[in-house]
Amino acid sequence: MIRKDIEADFKDRVGNRVEDICKSLKVEIAYAFQELSAIPKGYSLPTERTKPWGTGQAVLATKDLIHEPFAVINADDYYGKEAFRKIHDWLVQDHADTAIAMAGFILKNTLSDNGGVTRGVCKIKEGHTHIMDVVETSNIIKTVDPVTGEIGAEADGVKLNPESYVSMNFWGFSAKEGCSPTYLDVLEAGFKDFFENKVSENPLKAEYLLPIHIGELLREGKCTVKVLETRDTWFGVTYKEDKKIVVDSFKKLIADGVYREDLYEDLK
Repeated sequence: MIRKDIEADFKDRVGNRVEDICKSLKVEIAYAFQELSAIPKGYSLPTERTKPWGTGQAVLATKDLIHEPFAVINADDYYGKEAFRKIHDWLVQDHADTAIAMAGFILKNTLSDNGGVTRGVCKIKEGHTHIMDVVETSNIIKTVDPVTGEIGAEADGVKLNPESYVSMNFWGFSAKEGCSPTYLDVLEAGFKDFFENKVSENPLKAEYLLPIHIGELLREGKCTVKVLETRDTWFGVTYKEDKKIVVDSFKKLIADGVYREDLYEDLK
């Protein structure tokens, strides 16, 4: 899922190398393109809008390509191997049409040393594995106890449980064999509601985001979301100062034997 204007550069730097490796593994690669103009019929593109409509619209762009259970990730995040294994194992099992899975990262493992971040904080009953709600929470700051060294978290002065599950936009969606995933139809219907209710209020900045849409479905009792816990540390560059931490972290993963020096070689 990319923008049409970066297709050539993306294939030159990443796609062609991955595609060559995937051919030998009999893995198919297909491209979908997120377009600003891809909006529900009957609506007009707001004047001066330049930004696409968010992760929900991005997934909708794949609707004609997907005919099996599927996963969604952010391209600019590192999730670790454990999350991929758990989502895979869930996807190859049979589930209800309304079943969704989420790689549940631990909040303290997803924070930046250099400023606040936004996370989908999950509400879950103790001892249960299914989410009750996902709350998009902004400006979550990492804290460190000066005595014990324990990592904590707070948002706008409110302390959060650092062991909470958070969404990092790593989802699994079910489908019956030979059928398009039901979630894509639900997502498409929700996009129309989004234009009806949200775009009219904020035409230049409104975004159709997966965590918000799934949170709404949960509150309405229209889906279930199972948490697949992962203790891996998330890496991402939210701030430019994060880059060195990410580079050093990958060096350590290679030194520890988790990955090979040539990451493309590791795919074989």
